[in-house]
Amino acid sequence: MVKNAFEGALFYAGMWAILGWQASAPDIWRVEGDPKVVAQEIQFTNADAQLAGTVYLPESGDHLPAVVALHGASEPTRKAAVYRHLREGLPAMGVAVLVYDRRGTGASSGSLKNIDYRTLADDAIAGQRALGDLPRIDPKKIGFWGFSQGGWLALLAASRNTNTAFAISVSAPLVTPERQMQFATTNLLTVRGYSQENVKQMLETRKAWTDYLKGKGSRQTAVDALEKAEKQPWFELAFMPKASKLTTDPERNSWRKEMDEDAVAAVRKVKLPLLVHLRWLRSLDTCRGVSAATSFADQSTSEYPVCGSAQRES
Repeated sequence: MVKNAFEGALFYAGMWAILGWQASAPDIWRVEGDPKVVAQEIQFTNADAQLAGTVYLPESGDHLPAVVALHGASEPTRKAAVYRHLREGLPAMGVAVLVYDRRGTGASSGSLKNIDYRTLADDAIAGQRALGDLPRIDPKKIGFWGFSQGGWLALLAASRNTNTAFAISVSAPLVTPERQMQFATTNLLTVRGYSQENVKQMLETRKAWTDYLKGKGSRQTAVDALEKAEKQPWFELAFMPKASKLTTDPERNSWRKEMDEDAVAAVRKVKLPLLVHLRWLRSLDTCRGVSAATSFADQSTSEYPVCGSAQRES
């Protein structure tokens, strides 16, 4: 049960994203909220990156709760449509929202090269601290919202900062990124009509590649497997680098740092309200059930299968 307006606003944030609002509605169908929403530009830093964002607030009010939005893999800038319901809807309900350009995109400096999830989570924590410095924001009521990859990061950021008030994770699988990619690429090949033998070869190639990144296999074995796979018509669906692009410095490779990141471990570390929405896909029986907090009001738990979407790493 949603107990108050603040929790109702957070429920609204999670559920709107769950319903898949992406497109921008025509202006003739829009009605401006009350109170009106005002925007304030903000800059903050983490390590070598200066990050640029916009804080959306109700026109009046103090001691406001606030949300830091974390990015999906393909929605790196604050202007992405997926954040529109946050920046328009939540301030009208009395909750401020920070949406920023991910490092290396938009007006933010820095680079994603060899950057792992923990650095991206720390970027969001830096935004959380910058929000807390604003006079109208209550620093004890700031949490994280994330979609897809950002859902992983919202949980990770919450586990890395004890001052977090809550976390909302939407459509983020609670398996490791590599397990998620195995599911996603298996699914892609299967629905495109490729045989189980093709799927087996793809997974064996992924293993040769990831074993090399982890220091468990040789570079030559990975190169040979990738060169063989490149000749197959399914290769572009497999989200693996070509042999000619294979890193020569696996210890600094970002996928090595990310592939075994365990979101469930992050969930278990936090003692705060969580809203976790997980995808329910039945096309392949490769999901695993986990116990995840699905109600930020009473922190009750439910069993869900956990699946994922694809992203490309080199």
